[in-house]
This record gives sequence, C-alpha cells and structure tokens, in this order.
Amino acid sequence: MLFPILIVEASIGQILQDFAVIMIVASAMTLAFYKLKQPMVIGFIVAGIVIGPYSPPFSLIHNLEVLNLFAEMGVILLLFTVGMEFPIQKLKEVGRKAIVIASSEAFGTLAIGFIVAQSLGLGFYDSLFVALAISVTSTVIIMRVLGELKMMKDESATLILGTTIIEDILIISLLAIFQSTGASGEFSLNEIIISVGITIGFIAGVLVVGSKIIPKLIDIVARTNQHDVLIVAAVGLAFTLAFVSFQLGISVAAGAFFAGVLVAESRSHAVTSVLANPVKDIFAALFFVSVGALMDFSLIPQFIVPALILIGVSIGAKFMTVYLAARLQKLSNLTSTRAALGCSSSGGEIALVVAKGGIDVGAANPIILPMIGTMTIITTFIAPYVIKYGWKFTQKITKVQNKEDERSSQVQPSSPDETSNKPP
Repeated sequence: MLFPILIVEASIGQILQDFAVIMIVASAMTLAFYKLKQPMVIGFIVAGIVIGPYSPPFSLIHNLEVLNLFAEMGVILLLFTVGMEFPIQKLKEVGRKAIVIASSEAFGTLAIGFIVAQSLGLGFYDSLFVALAISVTSTVIIMRVLGELKMMKDESATLILGTTIIEDILIISLLAIFQSTGASGEFSLNEIIISVGITIGFIAGVLVVGSKIIPKLIDIVARTNQHDVLIVAAVGLAFTLAFVSFQLGISVAAGAFFAGVLVAESRSHAVTSVLANPVKDIFAALFFVSVGALMDFSLIPQFIVPALILIGVSIGAKFMTVYLAARLQKLSNLTSTRAALGCSSSGGEIALVVAKGGIDVGAANPIILPMIGTMTIITTFIAPYVIKYGWKFTQKITKVQNKEDERSSQVQPSSPDETSNKPP
C-alpha cells in the first residue's frame, strides 16, 4: 500500500534523481573509505549524512518517504542474507558453551545498559531500545578482522562466531517483542506474555513446519537451472515472511532473517546465496545510506556525552559477561580473554536496525537514531584495533607465562640426601 502512495506524492523523476544521488555519493564515499582501509559501512553512513536533509547547506534528497522505503527494503534483504549464513544444523553445532555465553552477554548487557540509560535521563522505551542496540556485536566486522589476522582457526574465533550467531537470533527475537509491546504503548505482564508467545510461535512454526516444506520448494525451483527464477523465488520468500511477521505485530527483520535460515536448509543454498549477494549489496547500501541521511547530527551536543558513556558501558558489560561466562565453563584464560575482546569490540549493522525499529513503531524518540549511529561509527572504527592489539597483547602475556612455567619446572629443589652429602 505504501509504494503507490509514494508515487503520487513524489514524481518518478524525483525518485530516479534521489536514487542516482544515493548511488553516486555512496560509491564515491565507499571508494574513499576503501583507500583509507576502513569498513565500508562507515562510508555508506557518511554518504547518507552528506546527502541528507540535516546536512547544510541543502538536502540532495527530495523525498524522505522514499528514503524510508529504501531503508525498509534494505533491512529485509540485509537480514535475509544474514539468515542464509545460519542453517539449522550450524545453529546446532555452535554448542552449549556459545549459547550460555551469548545469553549471558545479550541479557547482561541489556540489563546494565537499560539501568545506565535510565540514569542518563532517557525515557523507558528509549532506554530499552538503546540497551538492546548496544548489546549487538557485529559478526561481519569481527570475522573480517580475524580473517585478516589469520586467526580464524583459533579456538576463541570459533567461540566468537558461535556466540554472535546465537546473539543475532536473541537480539532479533527481542526486537520483535519490544516492537510489539512498544507499538501498543503498554508494557504489562500480559502484553509481554502475549508478545513472547507470538514471537516464539512464529519462530517455532518457521523452523519446525517451514523447514520441512520451504527447502524442498527451493530445490524444485533450482532444478530448472533458471537463476532468475530462483532468485525471484528466494527474495519473494523473504518478503512473504517479512509481511507475515509484520501482520503478527513483530519485526519484519525477524521474518526476513528466518526466511534466510529456511533457504540455507535447501541443497541449493550455495547457489542462492551467490545470486542473492548483489541484491543484498545494493539494498544494504541503501539501508546504511538511508540511516545516515535520517540522522540529525545537529543534535550531537545533546547526546554525545551519553553516547560516549554508553559506548564504555557496552564494551565493559560485554567484556565482563563474556569473560565470566567463558571462565565458568572451564575455558582457558587466554581463550576467555580473546573471546571477550572480540565480542565487546564492535556494535554493528543490526544496532541500526534496532534503533530504527523502535522509531518505526513510535515507541522510541528519533534522537536515538543519530545516537546509535554515532556509537556504531565509533565502535566500528576502533574494533579492528581492539582485536588486533588486544590479541597480540594476550599472546605476549601467554608466552611470558609459558616461559616462566618452563623455568620453574626446570629448577627442581635438591633432595634431603643430596643436601646431606654436600661438603661443609
């Protein structure tokens, strides 16, 4: 219903012009950030800030509603492709340790972040969505950094990957619950129970019933060897489940994510993933550019201090919860410290999805979008350095400790007999 209305309000020429401006500026910015060896997501956000209505001297975008539409489509396709990386079998293989750590991190950081946000004077729902946003860890950024360091085979890297997989599912599920309660304006026990029940029922239905039907249908389509038909069917599934979740009053991100999980269960998921990547890249770019454009950075003086405090809280809470949860499960000090450093170093793209999700249902104040955006830019920028130098530091400490252990084992105390035989 939304798109025909937009066509009436904005001419085709304006829409085409806005789309052209977005793509040209985004390509220029991402090229610049590539040359600077910085994450592409920052380039997209900066491109949005440049073309947005809040950046002087004038806006390069004519219609913000079209921008919002691009952002919504970007969320659906971004989360769909994220879900395609997590087949059900992979979720089973991450193990009990990753589940315990992810749950401790997500709920621990959520609780601590909510208390701190409330103490900073944010409203109830603003605090809730901000706390959820700072609980997120960017799987993409962390895995890219670990790959560059050639540490992907390390035990802690496997643990981080499993933890972030489970964390993504928890955050998306909690977003669905918070959006449904926030949209109604009530946070009663009955409302929470109903929201949790609907969300769990939807996820269970998708994973139990959908996993027996959808992958087979995707494979039937794949047998035609018509790649265009396959990608249309896969993207159609993403939008269908996003629509179903929207009708149920939960996050469209949840529907799109679990649509990707179902596609990952098919035998042709590798081909589908390759075909979906260009589509995802385009709309992911649109999403991040749109988020950047919708950020009112003239409000920075109002939120910069709380944002910096919350960054510190996020890093500290994640590090503490991950480290303690890992140590309680008998993992070594080195593995626990590295996992804590990796999980605490960066926010990410889903944090922006969370912030925008709260605003879309009218539960959160629009000021949280530039606040979370600023925090995402800062943590994304520092993440590679935290992981790189943090892991090197832990490696040096471990080597020193090992040398000391070797020396102490080599120096054996003399036996009483040997001592008594020594000349005076």
